[in-house]
Amino acid sequence: MAAFDLNLLPVALAIYEERSVSAAASKLGMSQPAVSVALNKLRKALGDPLFVRTARGMDPTPRALSLISPTRDILQRLQTDVLASEEFNPATTTRKFTLALSDIGEMTFLPRLLERLRRDAPGASMCSVSMAPAELAVAIENGEVDLAVGYFPDLKNRNFFQQRLFSHSFICLLGAGHAHARSTMNLEEFLALGHAVIKAEGRSQELFEQHLVRQGISRRIVLSTPHFMSIPFLIASSDLVATVPRAVGESFAQFAAIKLVQPPLAIPSFDLKQHWHRKYAKEGANIWLRRVIAELFGDGGGLA
Repeated sequence: MAAFDLNLLPVALAIYEERSVSAAASKLGMSQPAVSVALNKLRKALGDPLFVRTARGMDPTPRALSLISPTRDILQRLQTDVLASEEFNPATTTRKFTLALSDIGEMTFLPRLLERLRRDAPGASMCSVSMAPAELAVAIENGEVDLAVGYFPDLKNRNFFQQRLFSHSFICLLGAGHAHARSTMNLEEFLALGHAVIKAEGRSQELFEQHLVRQGISRRIVLSTPHFMSIPFLIASSDLVATVPRAVGESFAQFAAIKLVQPPLAIPSFDLKQHWHRKYAKEGANIWLRRVIAELFGDGGGLA
């Protein structure tokens, strides 16, 4: 078996179907001499002439006839089970998609993603997880997490692919009744306020804090918290200011009495991306999910 060339089987099948070496060569896209060489190799390997030239063409021997059915079966299974592209149908799938998202990523991405799943993949479900960077890298590689979506600067290994979705900026939050709750405020007013700071390590929030350090800007920090969800209620009921990613502020403004105010200093924007492992780059379900996310959120996807 180790010495048998399986590439010879399609040649035998083509000669059987066409009853001609030249016609078989045309069907296979090969030269006639190449088909003749392949036939001679097959005869030698099986110890049988296989095809005999007659007035009707190349007639198969009993040994050749015994090859035809299993050869067709082998080639069909190779085509359907090995070579065929994976088919993914969102309309019928019951797959659970797992995304790595931060809490602010959930606010930004999940509402529209769930709406798209309800419309196009009603049998699918979605799970959001949060992991330390090293743990997340392993989970994506193992297929436990399909995509990481948001700000994940630690996913830099060459086996990780990424696609930029959009650039994001920061916005200041003030209570709706705050004295500075207008469209703009200057840096002096900003620094004179008490600040609520979200200490979320490894997240986009760190970019703002690092920028202030580089600029040598210090604030009067009244509150430090690792949680985003308490911020809108704390800001609405106090005279504090918080600086958060714009999508977060816009989400908060929908259910809390807060005002969005442009920061009084230039803050670098940051890119939100989707990340996946090269092992799953060609997987049908992964391709579909990436396409949906790119469509919804690519270049802002309607986000400010």
